[in-house]
Amino acid sequence: MKDIHSALLAALAIEAAVFNADNVPAAIDLLGYDAAELVLLIGAGGIVFTNANKIEFKLTHSDDDVSYTAVDIGDLLGVDAVGEGGIIKALTAAHPTAAAYRFGYKGGKRYLKLLADFSGAHGTGTALGAVVLKGWGQDNPQVNQA
Repeated sequence: MKDIHSALLAALAIEAAVFNADNVPAAIDLLGYDAAELVLLIGAGGIVFTNANKIEFKLTHSDDDVSYTAVDIGDLLGVDAVGEGGIIKALTAAHPTAAAYRFGYKGGKRYLKLLADFSGAHGTGTALGAVVLKGWGQDNPQVNQA
């Protein structure tokens, strides 16, 4: 078995919690790393999502942690399209079971932010969480996080 543990560091993009409104995005600093993988965890939907009552996950990036712009399809691996404003995943239909989704970032900017953008009525929250796995660090092995 090969060692991936020594080459990765996890950074919290969305704290694991039940949400019924937008999160406050954390800035993920990629300085010192040459790769990043975003892992999005979504529990069973607290509501039946529609085009009006939805959650859109918007990924933005920045060189200076001040001016953020939306990612586009050229910045990501593992997706067929990126929606307006950097939408990498949208919940617009029933989401009855928990699932994990992953997106490879290759955009080359230093900072990332992930927003869970809620629209419509969300009387019952939905469990969410996300981490950015920072890889190919310039100073390996990475510290343990257990």
